[in-house]
Amino acid sequence: MSRIQLAINVSDLDAAVIFYSKMFGAEPAKRKPGYANFAIDEPPLKLVLFEGPEGGTINHLGVETDEASAVEAADARLRASGLDTTGIDDTICCYAEKVETWVVDPDQVRWEWYVKTADAESMGAGDGTESEAMCCAPVATEPITLGRRSEPAPDACC
Repeated sequence: MSRIQLAINVSDLDAAVIFYSKMFGAEPAKRKPGYANFAIDEPPLKLVLFEGPEGGTINHLGVETDEASAVEAADARLRASGLDTTGIDDTICCYAEKVETWVVDPDQVRWEWYVKTADAESMGAGDGTESEAMCCAPVATEPITLGRRSEPAPDACC
């Protein structure tokens, strides 16, 4: 089973964990300082929370798969369609050992295709690779704000 991943920056991790536990009727599958993730069955969702000053913004989006072959197939499909990816990496990211690839959309929203192969005790591998730099790192561009706009969008009708 594949599921969409939504990684959100939150300003108060404890409050966010309480809220999302109630919202989805599930407790976090993993909890570390400044980090929590939920593996929600219905709807199929991997919800990841990162505590930091940019609360209410998207950290990144992703697709969690069951097998490395699905990540490899996604990377090949993305590349064949002309999109740039980070390539396939075996890495540590977000307290997990993963096989992953990353792609960035035109508005700089980062998407991760991955399979978790094991738990890890650290946030990242510390190897300085491009995948590690993508892993849950702050976005260098304007954050995507959830539920509100900081300024009106050009040509917005509403």
